Amino acid sequence: MGTVDSTLTGARANQRALQESIKRLIVERGLTAGSPMPPERELIEELAVSRHPLREAMKALEALGIVDIRHGHGTYVGSVSLSGFEAGLTFHSALSARGDLGAIRDLLEVRQVLETGLAPRVLAAYDDIDVAGLTEAVETMEAAAANDRYEPDADWRFHETIYKPLGNKLVLDLLQVFWRVFRSLDAQLPSDEYTPAVNASWHRAILDALIRRDEPGLIAAIDDHFRGIRARVSG
Repeated sequence: MGTVDSTLTGARANQRALQESIKRLIVERGLTAGSPMPPERELIEELAVSRHPLREAMKALEALGIVDIRHGHGTYVGSVSLSGFEAGLTFHSALSARGDLGAIRDLLEVRQVLETGLAPRVLAAYDDIDVAGLTEAVETMEAAAANDRYEPDADWRFHETIYKPLGNKLVLDLLQVFWRVFRSLDAQLPSDEYTPAVNASWHRAILDALIRRDEPGLIAAIDDHFRGIRARVSG
């Protein structure tokens, strides 16, 4: 069953060890996302456990996205899911919005580091970027801003279009989680100097630097974008 955390005792320790054994079995058998798990009877015999603790362990692993229990069809290895991560970030960021805003600043810093760090790769993939789509997204934001409206769909579409050619689904999923978490808090954050027009101008600057294939300019434009957002949570 492997090494058990000494701070856990009894049933909790056994359950933790069982979950680790199931994860190790998945790895050692070379199972991948979507692969069917061995039948329950086989797992009971191989792991030397009874049905109830095995089912409890499977439920716990399902909550983590490690397995996918499809009632009436069987249990499968889960695919990468950030839903639990997003729920936790949303909850703690909501608490932060009512407190010192520290967790929100941390979230923005992580997103900024990720996006500026990807700038060279974005430019390397320039020929695969839908520049017309980016331009349309910015023009949509600018048109809405002329009527003092914000267009969240165009905002996300802009970021998705930039990073999609990198072919890294996890990057896109992470960026979408960060974007959605911050978006969910938007109404709770100070906005005296944050207007739809200002937001659109940040995206226009990023687009212009991208079209010029200007790496320092692109990084500076992304930094300006986040500097403006951080100003809302600098208290």
